[in-house]
Amino acid sequence: MPKIYAIAILAKNILPTAQFHTVANLRSETGEIIDTQMSFITVELAKFNKQVAEIETDLEKLVYTMKTLHTTEPTQYPAFWNEEWLRRAIDELDTRKMSPEERAYFARVTAANAEAVKAEKKRIEEADERRENLVKSETVKNLLGLGVLTASQIAQTVGVSEELVRKLSGDR
Repeated sequence: MPKIYAIAILAKNILPTAQFHTVANLRSETGEIIDTQMSFITVELAKFNKQVAEIETDLEKLVYTMKTLHTTEPTQYPAFWNEEWLRRAIDELDTRKMSPEERAYFARVTAANAEAVKAEKKRIEEADERRENLVKSETVKNLLGLGVLTASQIAQTVGVSEELVRKLSGDR
């Protein structure tokens, strides 16, 4: 059975703990864990009082963002708000202020950008594959030039087929 997480993000304090972040599991009256499949995660924003300079973890960055984004001036943005994952979350919040037409345009542009990134990654992978094949071909040619190894040994050493070795040697 997959794990189940119940996440509560609260503006006020409700738990008698000092931590702003609590993870709990079901326990019996004697403190014995009954079930580890369900986890209850509570974040109490009122308990989070760290300053930007003190923030280290991704959780702290997220909680700081949740607590302060609506009151922060653009000139006061902390540097970590430029991290890609937080930038995406902040941008998502900004799209909620858009009109339906603006949101539709944003969705089209985002989809087009995602496709462009995907296509560029594919081109890079293909270029890397071509470069790797070129290096292997040159290595095979250099080993053939030494005249010490058999086609089988060269194929095994370089990680190519014997057919390619024979093709590059001129033997077919």
